[in-house]
Amino acid sequence: QVQLVESGGGSAQVGGSLRLSCIVSGDASSRYSMAWFRQGPGKEREGVAGIDKNNSTRVAESLKGRFTISKDNAKNTLYLQMNSLKPEDTAMYYCAAGGAYWWSLLWISGYNYWGRGTQVTVSS
Repeated sequence: QVQLVESGGGSAQVGGSLRLSCIVSGDASSRYSMAWFRQGPGKEREGVAGIDKNNSTRVAESLKGRFTISKDNAKNTLYLQMNSLKPEDTAMYYCAAGGAYWWSLLWISGYNYWGRGTQVTVSS
């Protein structure tokens, strides 16, 4: 069974950076499209960035230029580099894996497996 474990969350100051990691176990990450989602206080879960099996990526329009997704299949690990952090980036960040196509990388319905999340808190 596929298991996803996120790490790298924590507290950051406005303008700072964090890199999240998601380790995949139970199967090869190369078999899946993968993505990061987030859910802020009182908000719905939203797609942040995704990467398909061909390493094509999509980033939410509002996050382009600040967030970058990448995957190292040799390490079975997904990453999210977050720069120029803002208070509104405060959320629980979740890693997901599944069969999403490129056009649906940011859709919750494209994923079967989910991690438990890692908290990111951005303050001034």
